[in-house]
Amino acid sequence: MTYPERAARRLRLPADDRSPAAARAAVRAVLAEAGLTELLDETLLLTTELATNGVVHAGTDINLTVAADSIGVRVTVTDYRSGGIDPLDTAMPEVTAEGGRGLLLVDRFASSWGTTHDQTGKSIWFRIDRDPDAPPAPRPAPDDGGESEPDLGQLAALLTVAPALQSRLPVDQIVTELLARCHDATGADGGAIEYDAGDGTGAQVIAKFGDVGAPAVTASLPLTAPANGRLVLAGDPKPSWRPLADLVAERVALAVQIDRMRTDEQRRSGWLTYLAEAGELLAHSLEEHLTVALIPQLVVPQLGRWAAVSLTGDGAGLRLAALTHVEEGELEHLRARLEAAAEPLGAALTTDGWTGMELPVPRGLDAIAVPLSARGATIGVLTVGRHADRHHSSEERAVIADLAKRSALALDNARIHAERQAVAHELQAALMPGSLPDVAGVSFAAEYLPATARRLPGSGPGPVVGTEVGGDFYDATELPDHRLWVAIGDVCGKGAQAAAVTGVVRDVLRVMARDGRPLPRALELLNATLLEQPGDLRYATIASALLDRDRAGSVTATLCLSGHERPLLLRAAGGIEWVGREGTAVGLFPDVKVNPEDVRLDAGDALVFFTDGVTERRDGAAMFGHERIERAVRGAAGKSARQIATALLEAVEAFSPESPRDDIAILVVRCDPE
Repeated sequence: MTYPERAARRLRLPADDRSPAAARAAVRAVLAEAGLTELLDETLLLTTELATNGVVHAGTDINLTVAADSIGVRVTVTDYRSGGIDPLDTAMPEVTAEGGRGLLLVDRFASSWGTTHDQTGKSIWFRIDRDPDAPPAPRPAPDDGGESEPDLGQLAALLTVAPALQSRLPVDQIVTELLARCHDATGADGGAIEYDAGDGTGAQVIAKFGDVGAPAVTASLPLTAPANGRLVLAGDPKPSWRPLADLVAERVALAVQIDRMRTDEQRRSGWLTYLAEAGELLAHSLEEHLTVALIPQLVVPQLGRWAAVSLTGDGAGLRLAALTHVEEGELEHLRARLEAAAEPLGAALTTDGWTGMELPVPRGLDAIAVPLSARGATIGVLTVGRHADRHHSSEERAVIADLAKRSALALDNARIHAERQAVAHELQAALMPGSLPDVAGVSFAAEYLPATARRLPGSGPGPVVGTEVGGDFYDATELPDHRLWVAIGDVCGKGAQAAAVTGVVRDVLRVMARDGRPLPRALELLNATLLEQPGDLRYATIASALLDRDRAGSVTATLCLSGHERPLLLRAAGGIEWVGREGTAVGLFPDVKVNPEDVRLDAGDALVFFTDGVTERRDGAAMFGHERIERAVRGAAGKSARQIATALLEAVEAFSPESPRDDIAILVVRCDPE
């Protein structure tokens, strides 16, 4: 539906700095005449942008058409380039110069818009319609045509940018719009707004019209230090210029301050997010060398062009541990400079001559250095090079200091973890036999995996990493009478307490066996020993056996089970038997029940001992169980003890993607043919 025009203006404007002001005046007159002054802000903004791009930036004459009806206004800007236009040229009109910002604003604020091309020029039009639910704006009082000074209250209203519009514009556009309205109100020949953020970059002109030349009026922007700025107007000043300039300066300062606070808040929020994410990454790294390598990667390029971590050594001063630079070609040169700076930085760490968190940086390093301190100890220095174009701000220095604290704590945690891991490995090794017996006619193989451990990638069976000592154990030794003694057990609990009980169980059984005590008697004495230990729940389940070789090459195993899983007898031909008679776990009751049973192993047969970490390995609600043990070892029948143990462990690990919840111990005893 079309509506009859209420007011219209059609102007030809030259490529002149004064043309945008004339375009704005035409828009203001049409909207006032049509009673649509509520559309003034958006229409002035878009008209200014397109007219300025056409006559100032593109350097062409423009035609301006402003037509208003009862519900809205349509503005068309056409540019004219000398020599006509190629009809095949489909480029956007020159009024969209400045990287297309004009069209972006048009698209954001206009109700509709478009472009046209013809032989006379290229045009862009936009339409802004009023909100049908909004009350009509009051019509302005008729102009008396007098020559009196304009009313400052009315002029001040012209300089008010609606909050709804301000919230949708970047600060530079708001400032430009305010200066344009100042131009409308004063008619000055030129004007500019200069702003210095106080960050060392100096003053910048953030909005300008005409030729400033020698300023006639200057108004300071009331900004919070260290920022400062001013508004200048050039031309033949009128009495109203001073109060208007002060008013515009206040509103420009307000817009800049609001934007500055918003930007500061966004930046602080960004730094908090950055520190939180960095802290999370550091918290997940428990390997010291990986943590050291991660720290400079977190710093560059957010906080500087390069970063280095130097660590304290055993009285040898600082050593460079990790380094990164945005330019890889600079690494070797930087490395040499940092190595030369290691001695003075190390000396600074040992003195109280520096205050605050930062260390004095040796000459030749354009950087800041922060000690890495955790739990009262200084473990190194984080050095961060300055940005390519500026020094670090006070905010960035605070972020670097915070990151240094997090990094130092992560490094200290990694060192503690490494120490715990080393202690756990040493203790676990002490609870296991150094080596299994190497005797004729019988071979042994064992696998052990603590519940909290994980395998090193590509290591295969054997090496594991973890910081907890398991409660499972195995042992085997040759006795003075040339018989063999083997045992596997599961002590209640985990950690240091379980390790203490494991040591008692293993040592008592080994001593008793070497002393020639029968297995039932050895288990009775062990039971009494555990009952004498302080604390509750110090018990264990054990499967032990005495192995006696005969001249025919067979082995007779006298098997005693004390609350433990029955071992599996794997025949060389593939047959499977579960052997042994159940007895009482040691450490629970004053009297134990022991039921020895003799099992004969012929050449190629094997006894497979295991702890409940094998049978109770879970995948969801399913457990590994005894049937899967049979399937896992059946294919290894007749093979070596090592192959049998490995086959079972691999099947148990592959059963579930989760880490084991309980310790896993496997001991295989095989009767080898002569």
